[in-house]
Amino acid sequence: MDFSGPSVSIGDQFAPIDYERELNPQQLAAVKAADGPALVLAGAGSGKTRTLTYRVAWLLEQGVYAGEILLLTFTNKAAREMLGRVEDLTGVPRWKFWGGTFHSIGQRTLRTHGATVGIEKGFTILDQGDAESLLGDVIRERDSTFLKNKDHPKARVVAEMISYARNTRQPLENVILSRYPWLEDMVETLLGFARGYAERKLRQQTLDYDDLLEYWLKLLETDAQARDYYQDRFRYVLVDEFQDTNKLQGSIVNLLAAKRRNVMVVGDNWQCIYTWRGAEFANMEDFADVFPERTIYKIETNYRSSPQILNFANHMMGGHPSIPGYPLELQAHQPSRDRPYVLPCMDTRQQADIVIRRLEGLREEGRSLKDVAVLYRAHYQAMDLQMELSRRGVPYTITSGVRFFEQAHIRDLVAQLRLVANPRDSAAFERLVMLLPRVGAVTAKKLYKQAHELAEKERTSLVWALLGEPVLKKVPADAREDWTQMAQSLLDMERAMGGPAVAPPEKLDPDLFDHAKKQQPGETRVAATPQEVVKLAIEGWYGDYLRNLYDNWQSRRDDLDSLLGFAARYEDMTELLAQLVLLNSETSDRRIDPEEETVKLTTIHQSKGLEFPVVFVLGLSEGLLPLKRAIEDGDVEEERRLLYVAVTRAMEELYLCFPRVTTSGGPPQIMEPSRFLTAVSEEYYEVLRTGGGR
Repeated sequence: MDFSGPSVSIGDQFAPIDYERELNPQQLAAVKAADGPALVLAGAGSGKTRTLTYRVAWLLEQGVYAGEILLLTFTNKAAREMLGRVEDLTGVPRWKFWGGTFHSIGQRTLRTHGATVGIEKGFTILDQGDAESLLGDVIRERDSTFLKNKDHPKARVVAEMISYARNTRQPLENVILSRYPWLEDMVETLLGFARGYAERKLRQQTLDYDDLLEYWLKLLETDAQARDYYQDRFRYVLVDEFQDTNKLQGSIVNLLAAKRRNVMVVGDNWQCIYTWRGAEFANMEDFADVFPERTIYKIETNYRSSPQILNFANHMMGGHPSIPGYPLELQAHQPSRDRPYVLPCMDTRQQADIVIRRLEGLREEGRSLKDVAVLYRAHYQAMDLQMELSRRGVPYTITSGVRFFEQAHIRDLVAQLRLVANPRDSAAFERLVMLLPRVGAVTAKKLYKQAHELAEKERTSLVWALLGEPVLKKVPADAREDWTQMAQSLLDMERAMGGPAVAPPEKLDPDLFDHAKKQQPGETRVAATPQEVVKLAIEGWYGDYLRNLYDNWQSRRDDLDSLLGFAARYEDMTELLAQLVLLNSETSDRRIDPEEETVKLTTIHQSKGLEFPVVFVLGLSEGLLPLKRAIEDGDVEEERRLLYVAVTRAMEELYLCFPRVTTSGGPPQIMEPSRFLTAVSEEYYEVLRTGGGR
């Protein structure tokens, strides 16, 4: 086996850098850190990337070769940016470094030395879609009926649970029982799928993203020659965003640096907001156990935000449980400005109105809309704002995915309402039935025609006809159970809306219509409210479908529940549907000119790493931020860190909106201000009255 690797180039020469002039004292101390393990706590907006860039340049000046430095990042963009800066600073070409994401360095390592762990040089990498497809094939081969059962998770959900277990280095059984407790009875089945999936990939020499990390770690743990080679080769290991590493990545870093111990990890535990997808909050704390001789460097000068914004952030984080090396007390470099503003609102509609009126004021003051970002914890919290921005013609861009009414699960729910309200709506019918297995566009059209003909023949509604024997015969066998459950949900909705009160066709299974037997033809009923019908749609077949199809089903369910409050504004289903369709049209058809000024709307998670002169944070109420689900699950401190990230995106002006009433999920409920807001003394913010004045 060849362990020579590519030859190391002769030392690179470049003009000396005046580090004292280019860096502040805290940055300089980290850049010139002596050999040995170093933990750099770099606060928000403190020049973390600049520090790492100059650290690389400093090492080069000390005679370290570019090929002896390993730089690990979390995104290809971050790697390109950092190595590009190094090249601009030193003139050393970026290709001379080992720099990139954990996954890219993992695959590079396995290409050379993977044979000892069963990985051939010519392996191929599966993207997420291909991996899910392969897992689906394995599941069908082991149990041909598993994916046909509506109570079973789909392949993408099984893939997510397997991935989470691998990245957190937990037994899959533990993950299923803690995160998917409703699947307790099928643990052994799921474990079998995971084993079969791993065996199939190894046999085919195809690796998914998690394999790149798992096999890399396995190589370092089991192959002494390979481990010695990489430990000797990389004299210096630098890791960006260390607070976001998972157990796998943390173990890889520890092993790579175990011999030379020249490892510098840079991060900020206060910005650890991804534990829900496997990030290990304790990695930075455990660093001291693995490297007890480590030195801590703090970089606390913030170049982004005003002193008033940082005062708010610092005091808000005072309530966070103690972390070794903390607290970081962010110090401002920017000039003083106004304190953050707290905007109490009656509800989310008034919140939208207040935000837009303040946007108008900012434009009058000469601000560009491009300077403004609106941040929120979950998509549904921005629904009313999106609607009002559309109505008033204020251009906006969603940077964290599609607009609220364009989301697939929202459109699926609306399709159910449309079909029940108007059975002739073939487009709604086709969208809905194509959610079922083995039902494509051609089959959907045939089923619609069959149901329509049966409804006319039996003088009943199309929804009733969906359960007729002539239609059921045409439904693909794999979809039949789902079809029956879906049709029953639609039937419940139709009856609630006061649909046709007719007896079922004689050929239909009478057991499906027990609840209808007392009803006489022509009988009149009081129609349910639109809100009640929407609730039936959410809690019926589609609710189970959602849970077993999406790994983030809880967030999608929150979005759907928010429509209950929206539906309560209307007394008539026709008007509700008209508004839903019009709103979707308004938000979908509008083309945004890249040069046009637009307000940025994004989730807080997606805003990490960005900055804006003006920031609005929506929904600073208990149950919204922190989310009710996070409170129930005991994840409140991650919610605090999430708000910290939101607050520290603001450069000059910060507006914190607090709705007092919510209708999301049902009847109006009074909400208290977020515990994160009430924990901060009023001297650190200013309350604005509803009218916008102080």
